[in-house]
Amino acid sequence: MIRVIVGETGTGKTKRIISMANETLQSAKGSIVFLDHDSKYMFDLKNAIRFIDASEFHIDCPEKFTGFLAGLAAQDFDLEYIFIDGFRKIVRHPLETLPGLFEELEAFSKERGVKIIFSISANPETLPEFLRGYFLEMSENLV
Repeated sequence: MIRVIVGETGTGKTKRIISMANETLQSAKGSIVFLDHDSKYMFDLKNAIRFIDASEFHIDCPEKFTGFLAGLAAQDFDLEYIFIDGFRKIVRHPLETLPGLFEELEAFSKERGVKIIFSISANPETLPEFLRGYFLEMSENLV
């Protein structure tokens, strides 16, 4: 399962994704990873959630991003959730060029049983068509 929280800067996406990550601790049976483009919100997460600052790993293209997530799954057999805040600042590519990445991640998610939740800064009305099927309303719950 892939879900995407979309909104302009300042609309509460980061607070929402942090809250969702913390809430999954109540029902998750596996590991939870939170990936961000910096360490600013590291202490807002409960300590059972593994926080990763993506800027330390020089992820700057879709291929490196996919490889990084595959590496996470390879080292953690129990990985259940990956939360990704600031996706555009990590991958650094225009959204309209990424349908292939999301197809790969959808297959990866199904194969591994990993739920991937993104926050993406963008105008929801101009979101590329391929992302609309993943859209998570701000009031919607994961489970």
